[in-house]
Amino acid sequence: MLYKFDVDKYIQMKKVLIGIVVFLILIQLIPIDRTNKPVDPKQNFVEVLKTPKYLTIMLKNACYDCHSNEVKYPSYAYIAPISWSIKHHVNEGKENVNFSEWMTYNKDQKEHILDEVIETIGNKEMPFKGYIPMHPEANLTDAQRKILIDYFKGLQKSGQY
Repeated sequence: MLYKFDVDKYIQMKKVLIGIVVFLILIQLIPIDRTNKPVDPKQNFVEVLKTPKYLTIMLKNACYDCHSNEVKYPSYAYIAPISWSIKHHVNEGKENVNFSEWMTYNKDQKEHILDEVIETIGNKEMPFKGYIPMHPEANLTDAQRKILIDYFKGLQKSGQY
């Protein structure tokens, strides 16, 4: 039996594909605000607490892209709908803690944030697993996690945060 070519199905399929392509092009026109607020060194966690350089590098590589006003948006963050997801994660991250605005938190908030940071780093919940493949520098080793946790616990113990 010979395969029968169905012209109507072909036309219908072509219309659907064209519709999808047009939709994907049109959603690129929806603006996403990727503007970072200026960072005030007098508010910034690593500046205020005089965080050692090696810890600052770890924090900036693994945390600051979602938890600061120093977000570096990669090229793929300009393509919808990926851009929407990235912006959502950044907004959510800053709601939990914004290291660039550390000094705007009161003592209770800082204590709570430090507890949460210690827990999420220890449970390997952060950095976000979907972030790591495109940002291998954020993939903390167990030793790096321990160093960060010890640093945050030391801050808690000293009360100098």
